[in-house]
Amino acid sequence: MAKKEKSRQRKFDTRIDFTPMVDMNMLLITFFMLCTTMLKSATVELALPTNDKVDENNQTEMKESEAVTFIIDGVQNEKGESKEGEGMIYYYEGKPDVENNNLVQLKFDKEGGNTIREMLEKRNEDLLREYRELKLEKEKTNMPDTIFKKKAAELRVKIKKDDKAKKPTVAIKPTPTASYADVVRMLDEMQINQISTWQVETLNDQDKALLSKNGINVREPETPK
Repeated sequence: MAKKEKSRQRKFDTRIDFTPMVDMNMLLITFFMLCTTMLKSATVELALPTNDKVDENNQTEMKESEAVTFIIDGVQNEKGESKEGEGMIYYYEGKPDVENNNLVQLKFDKEGGNTIREMLEKRNEDLLREYRELKLEKEKTNMPDTIFKKKAAELRVKIKKDDKAKKPTVAIKPTPTASYADVVRMLDEMQINQISTWQVETLNDQDKALLSKNGINVREPETPK
């Protein structure tokens, strides 16, 4: 008997043309590039030195009525390290008065009363009021960021030259045990409250005497063993 031949299935050559897909991908990339909102880089405005000649003896002087000094103290752990949020913040207005003890303790918290932000808002209320009005104008008129920043800078100069306006001049003095994170938080408050004049300084003898009267001993950080 003749053997029956096995049935063989015909194999089809499957080939997909991806050329239209390439065109579609290019269209999608173009669409997303045009419709996506690019992230804006976060920048910090820096106050550049002035070109005016200043006497060396008057470089750190400020009006007593405008002067506000913040002292940041840190709390160390067993390893001699300072942690964020464990530090204390103090301030005094004008000059340090050891006899009358004008040192006041504040909190880093945003809410709860007796905070840094509340204190700075009261001292810088003239500038903040006009700055909020400028922000509302920006939102209503879709003002470009470049124009907004220019007007905000002009506003700070205007308030700075106005002798009747409330405008604090802030000095930030961290103790040797203050944590870096707490100092950065203090600098953030300068930006949030639009403080136009501020500087970081070291403690002097009067500051140390004022702290000592409040039971705060300034000591150098211990070197971890």
